[in-house]
Amino acid sequence: MESSNNASTTKVITGDAGYVLEDVPHLTDYIQGLPTYPNQLQTNPAYSVVKQYFVNVDDSVAQKIVCHKNSPRGTHFRRAGPRQKVYFESDEVHACIVTCGGLCPGLNTVIREIVCGLSHMYGVTRILGIDGGYKGFYSRNTIPLNPKVVNDIHKRGGTVLGTSRGGHDTSKIVDSIQDRGINQVYIIGGDGTQKGASVIFEEIRRRGLKVAVAGIPKTIDNDIPVIDKSFGFDTAVEEAQRAINAAHVESESIENGIGMVKLMGRYSGFIAMYATLASRDVDCCLIPESPFYLEGKGGLFEFIERRLKENGHMVIVMAEGAGQELLSESLLSMGQDASGNNLLQDVGLWMSHRIKDHFARQRKIAINLKYIDPTYMIRAIPGNASDNVYCTLLAQSAVHGAMAGYTGFTIGIVNGRHAYIPFHRINESRNKVVITDRMWARLLSSTNQPSFQNPKDVAEVKKEEAPATGLLDGDNSKDMILLA
Repeated sequence: MESSNNASTTKVITGDAGYVLEDVPHLTDYIQGLPTYPNQLQTNPAYSVVKQYFVNVDDSVAQKIVCHKNSPRGTHFRRAGPRQKVYFESDEVHACIVTCGGLCPGLNTVIREIVCGLSHMYGVTRILGIDGGYKGFYSRNTIPLNPKVVNDIHKRGGTVLGTSRGGHDTSKIVDSIQDRGINQVYIIGGDGTQKGASVIFEEIRRRGLKVAVAGIPKTIDNDIPVIDKSFGFDTAVEEAQRAINAAHVESESIENGIGMVKLMGRYSGFIAMYATLASRDVDCCLIPESPFYLEGKGGLFEFIERRLKENGHMVIVMAEGAGQELLSESLLSMGQDASGNNLLQDVGLWMSHRIKDHFARQRKIAINLKYIDPTYMIRAIPGNASDNVYCTLLAQSAVHGAMAGYTGFTIGIVNGRHAYIPFHRINESRNKVVITDRMWARLLSSTNQPSFQNPKDVAEVKKEEAPATGLLDGDNSKDMILLA
C-alpha cells in the first residue's frame, strides 16, 4: 500500500509485519508515458562476468538491523544499484556536476567517478562541470568533462570545479538547467547544499521537466543523519593523527608540556572522538555534545593539574564546536556564513590562553603549551584509499539511480548497503555523538578522563534518550565501520 505524507515528495509504502519503505521520487510520478530502454550494462564487457546485473525492484535496506524477535520490520530505504530498465538513452543524457560548501577529501574522486561511470557504463558523452558552486549555474562558464579530463584529479585535494557557499537562486538555477538542456544534475555538498538540492528538485518537478536530481552528501564532520558515514571522514581521522602525534612529541619533550590540537566538528565531535581512540596518546577529548567546565572541583583545570603531576605532560584534543557556551556573549556574536552555518570563535586558541592564564595565576606549575590547528591542512588533502573506494561506490550508485529515473534522492550507505534516501530525511536533523552510548564510554576509558558531567544531567540525558523498546536507538547506536 502506498501513501503520501507530504505533498509532493514523501512516498511511503507499507507492508506486512510493520514494514515501511520511505521511497524516493521517480520521474514517472509526475511525467506520464515515459519510454524505457534496456540497461546498457547488459552489453558492457566489464559486466560480462557478473552473474546478476540488476538490483531486484523490491530490494530495500533496513535502517535498523538490531531488533527483538517480536519487533516490527521498521523503516527501509530503496536499495541502490543498476535497474533492468532505464529512462534515458545514452545520447539523450546531458549531465552536470556541481560542488558546493567547504572542501573535503574525496571531492575530486566523486567528480571523476561520476564522469567515468556515465561514460564507461552508460556511454554518455555530454557532461558539464558547473564552476564555483550553485552560483555557477547562472554566473560562470561551464567546464566540459570527459574521462580524459578527470583522469588524474583524484590525486589532488580540493575540487577541480571550484566551490562556494550560498548563491542559491532556485529560479535562476532551474532556468539555466532548462536552457542548457540538462537532464541529470549531480549535486555534491553538505546539509545546506542538500537542502538546496531538494528545493531545486521541487521546482523541476513543478515545471514538469524530465530532469533527475541526485545528491551525494559531503561533510567532513560526519554529521549527516541516517547514513553510516560521509566520505572524507576516514581521511580526516587518519590525517588528524599527524597533528596529535606532533602535539604528543612536543609535550613529552619538555617539562609540564601540554599539546593542544583543535579538530573539525562544528556541531558533532566524531573526528575528535575517533582520532582520539585511534591515537591512544590523548589524555583529554572535548566535543560539542559533552559540556564541561573549567574551574573548581572536577573541572578541566583540576584534571590538567592532576595529569601533569602524574605524567609530566598531556595532550588535549578539542573539536571546534566544544566549549562555545563558555565564551562571552561578545565573542559569540559572529553571525553566519553564506551557507547558514554559525561562525565560531577559535575556541582552541581561547582555551589555550585560559589554561596558560590559570596556571600563571596559580604559580604551582610552570606549563609549556603548544597549540596546533590542522583544520585546513586536513580539508585540502586528497582522499585516502578507503575514502577513494567509498567515493567510487557513491558516485556509481548515484549514476545508476539517475539513469533508472529516480530523482530527489541522496545516496548513502545504510548498515553497509548503498541506498537511495529521500532528501527530507537527510535535512531533518544532524548526526551527533551520543554521550550515553558505548563508543563515548570507550573513549573515556581510553583517555581515563572524567566526563565533566553533573551526575544529575547525565541521568536526565539517559531518561530522554532511552528508547521505548529497550533497544539501542538512533543513528549512533551502531559502532561506525571506518572501512566501507
